[in-house]
Amino acid sequence: MQPYLYLSIFGLSCVLSLILTPLARKFAIKSGQVAVPKDNRWHRKETALLGGVSIFSAMIAVWFLAASLTDWCTFGQPYIVMILCSAGIFALGLYDDIFNMDPQHKLAGQVIITAVLVFFGFRLGWTDSKTLNLFLSILWIVGITNAFNLLDNMDGLASGIALIAGTFLFLHIYLDLNPGHISDPVLLMLSAYLGAISGFLVYNFNPASIFMGDAGSLFVGFVLACLTITGTPPQASDQGFLRLLSVIAIPILILFIPILDTGFVSLMRKLFRRRISQGGRDHSSHRLVAIGFSEKKAVLVLYAFSAASGLIALAINRTTIGTSFVLIVFFLLFMLLFWIYLAKVKVYSEKSIMSEKVSGVITPILIEITFKRRLFEVLLDLVLITVAYYTAYLLRFEGFIGANFDFFLNSLPILIACQILFFFLFGVYRGVWENTSIRDLITYGKAITAGTIAPMLILLFVYRFYSFSRAVFVIYWVLMLILVSLSRLSFRLLDEGIRGINKEGKRVLVYGAGLGGQVVLREIETNRELGLVVAGFMDDNPGIQRRKIRGYPVFGGLKDLNKIVSEHNIQEIIISFKENSSEKKKEIKRLCVIIGAEVDVREMRLTIS
Repeated sequence: MQPYLYLSIFGLSCVLSLILTPLARKFAIKSGQVAVPKDNRWHRKETALLGGVSIFSAMIAVWFLAASLTDWCTFGQPYIVMILCSAGIFALGLYDDIFNMDPQHKLAGQVIITAVLVFFGFRLGWTDSKTLNLFLSILWIVGITNAFNLLDNMDGLASGIALIAGTFLFLHIYLDLNPGHISDPVLLMLSAYLGAISGFLVYNFNPASIFMGDAGSLFVGFVLACLTITGTPPQASDQGFLRLLSVIAIPILILFIPILDTGFVSLMRKLFRRRISQGGRDHSSHRLVAIGFSEKKAVLVLYAFSAASGLIALAINRTTIGTSFVLIVFFLLFMLLFWIYLAKVKVYSEKSIMSEKVSGVITPILIEITFKRRLFEVLLDLVLITVAYYTAYLLRFEGFIGANFDFFLNSLPILIACQILFFFLFGVYRGVWENTSIRDLITYGKAITAGTIAPMLILLFVYRFYSFSRAVFVIYWVLMLILVSLSRLSFRLLDEGIRGINKEGKRVLVYGAGLGGQVVLREIETNRELGLVVAGFMDDNPGIQRRKIRGYPVFGGLKDLNKIVSEHNIQEIIISFKENSSEKKKEIKRLCVIIGAEVDVREMRLTIS
C-alpha cells in the first residue's frame, strides 16, 4: 500500500475519534460515569469516563471500512479473531468501569480471552518450543494489557505512550528491509489505532476533560501487545542466539516504559507489603511530580524516555550487533540510575526502602547487599569496565571488531581484575554517591589510570603486547573516566537539574553570600518541606555584587533592597551572618518598614550542643 493510504486511514480515524470523544464525555456525565477523586488516586476533580468507547469505536469502524474497501481476504478475515478478542477485552473493561469488578476476576477474564486468541495462532515465535511460545504469548499479552492499565494514572500518560509506542512499531514494520506478507495488514490496523488514540489524546492531555477508563486502557494495551506479536518475525532455529536477542529486544524496547513502570511499581509495593492491585501515588509519574516536575512535564519526560527506547529499537536492525549492544547497555544503565533515584522519593508515610531502615525480611537484605556491602557498585563497575573496553574496540576498529574479538576476550578478565583491584585499593568503594566531590573524581582518575596501565604491563609481559592496540587502552581510559564519574555524580546531577526546574514556593533572598549564605542555600535546596525557592543573594561586598555564587546572582547590597524586593518578588529574607545576625535582622526589618515591603525576615542559627 502507498503511504498516502495509511495517512488517509490515520486521518479518518483521528477525525472520527475527535467527534466521538466529546459525545462520550457528554453521555458519561449524564449517566454518572465519572471518576470521583479518592485519596489513593491522582486526579482532584470529577472527570468523565468512557473515553475508551470513542477509541474503540473509531478504530474498529475505520479498520472495518478500510479492510472492506481494499481486500477483505487479506486485510480483514485473518484478523477477525483478534478484533473479536479485542472487543471482548473492551467489554470486560467497560463492565469494570460501570460495576467495579474484583481484580482477580478481571485478570481471569483477560487470561481466558488471551487463551482463545492464542488458540487461533496469534503467538510469539521467540523459541523453537511451541509450548514455551504459547505460555510466553499469554504472559506477554496479559502483561502488556495490565501494564497500560496501571500506566493510566495521569492525564495523557497512557494514551501518549501508546501513541509513541504504536508509531515506532509502525516505523519498525514499514522500514523493515525484508517485509513479510503481514506488513500491510498490520500497518493498516496500526494506522486506524494511532488515529483513534490521537483524536482522544486531544481531550485527554493535561488538563484532561475525559479519561479512557479501564475499557480504554485494557483495549489499548491488548491491541498493541497483539500487534507487536503479529508484526515481529518469528525466530528461525538457525539464526543464532544474538539474532534471538534482537528479535526479543525490539518489542520490549518499543513498550519499555509500560513494562518498566509496572515492574517498578510491583517491586516497590511488594517491598512495602502493599497489594499490587491497589491504587496508589507511587508510579514513576507521581514520583517525578514529587521531585519537582509539574504534571505536564512529568508526562513529557516519560514521553521522551519512550521515544528514546523506540529510537534504539529502530536502530537495532540498522546497526551492527555490537553497536546495538552498546546502545542498549548505555540506555539501560541510565534508566537504572534514574529509577533508583526515583525509588528514593518518599511517596508514603513509611520510610523509603532505599535510604531508611524498615521492617520486613526482604527489604533489609536488599539494602545490606546493594549499599552496605557495596555489591551493587562492584557489579555496576563490572558492567562499566566491559562496556567501556568493548566500546573502545568498536571505536578503534570503526565498528567492526572482527578477528580482534579474540584479543578482546583474552584481555578482558585481566582488565577487570586489575581495575576492580585498584578501585578497592584507592578507596573508590568507600565513598557516598550523594556527596561525590572533585576530590573523589581525582581518586577515580588515579584508580582508572592504575587499572589501565597494569593490564598493559601484564599483556606486555605475557604476550609481548602482540596484536593488542595501545589506542584501545587510551580510549578505554577516557570512556571509563567519563562513565565512572557520571555514575557516581548521577544523583547530584539529577538533584541540580531538578532544582532548576522546581520553581514553586516562597521566593527567598539570602543576605550574606559567604559560607553562612551557602549553608542556607544548601538547606533550602535539599529540604523541600520548607517550601522556599532562592531568588539570589544580597551582600554589601562590592567585589562580589553582580556576580553569581553557586549559580545564583548577587543582586546588590542594603542600599539596593527596595529595588531587589520589588523586581524579584521577594517574600522572605534570611540573614546568614554568623555574627551580629540579630542586629542585621533588626536593621533589615526597619528598612522594610521604611520602603513599605511586606517581607518576612528570619535569621540563620547554627547550634552545636
